[in-house]
Amino acid sequence: MTESLLSAALARRNTLRPPVWFMRQAGRYHRHYQRLRARHEFMELCKQPELAAQVTMGPIDEFGFDAAILFSDLLFPLEAMGFGLRYEPGPKLGWYLRGAAQLPRLRGGRAAAADMEFQAEAIRLVRGCLGPERALIGFVGAPFTLYAYAVAGAHDGFTRQSLPGLEDGLYAGFCERLTELLAGNMALQAQAGADCVAIFDTAAGALDPAHFARHAAGPLAQVVAQFRTTCPHTPLIYYSRDTGPDHWRALEPLDIQCLGVDGRCELAPTLSAQTPRWSLQGNLNPGWLLLPAAELEAKVRAVFTTVAALPAAARAAWVCGLGHGVLQQTPEANVKLVLQIQREVFA
Repeated sequence: MTESLLSAALARRNTLRPPVWFMRQAGRYHRHYQRLRARHEFMELCKQPELAAQVTMGPIDEFGFDAAILFSDLLFPLEAMGFGLRYEPGPKLGWYLRGAAQLPRLRGGRAAAADMEFQAEAIRLVRGCLGPERALIGFVGAPFTLYAYAVAGAHDGFTRQSLPGLEDGLYAGFCERLTELLAGNMALQAQAGADCVAIFDTAAGALDPAHFARHAAGPLAQVVAQFRTTCPHTPLIYYSRDTGPDHWRALEPLDIQCLGVDGRCELAPTLSAQTPRWSLQGNLNPGWLLLPAAELEAKVRAVFTTVAALPAAARAAWVCGLGHGVLQQTPEANVKLVLQIQREVFA
């Protein structure tokens, strides 16, 4: 049976070229997506499995990434909880969580995960299009980030002190209803054919390490434990923007295989330090892809050459990617250039 480069890297045993995929690789910068978006609303692209599969496969067919990631949105669990959801074009909930009196309005439990069956069907369709050499990634939002959306309507632009309800039981009540639903959503994707599931915690950088351990890692541990009751072997990738080693110590007890890191971390030393415990995903600066081709090439070639000189154990556990998502203004030619250089350096 053929093992994908991504699966090998997540197991920290890849001896071939490091796998490469980008967060938001299927999105607004890509003409394939733009053509579909011109004919369909965003919610249609997510919820009609055939369309979601088309968007997911676009960057695979054009750029040759080593992994596809489901085209969807991390807010659908909030919709399943009863918040309502629309896009104008950005996401808007029907209402926001302001106090404990609203908690009874929220659905929870694994049964509510059935509302995301459209994701499972899209994954089945994509899996049927991918060769065995390419991996398929499912994803969800982490509890803290979903809470930030539920109370503040955003995943950034706030501090821990300005986010209400963390200390008075509101967040705990939210997580009680979310945990099994989110674990069920992850299991739905894994059982449909996702080779791994990414958990995105883009709001977690608002937390210092101590509060990260309590408010991010604590609820996440409950979700992972619930997920493992049905999917004991599916690898998990956890990405938390604006965090670092002092935060990550709280994640060590969790059954997570890969850390996604952003541009705050210098890649080569972070690989050397962290790969005894995790595989590592990242962390080219997405802004570099806006540069003229010669400048872009010089920067990425320098990073790749440094990583190529690391010990084999560190390289075996690296997933090449960006420190955050592809920016909307990114030229497609620059995406192709990064992948071309990566293949040259690690041939």
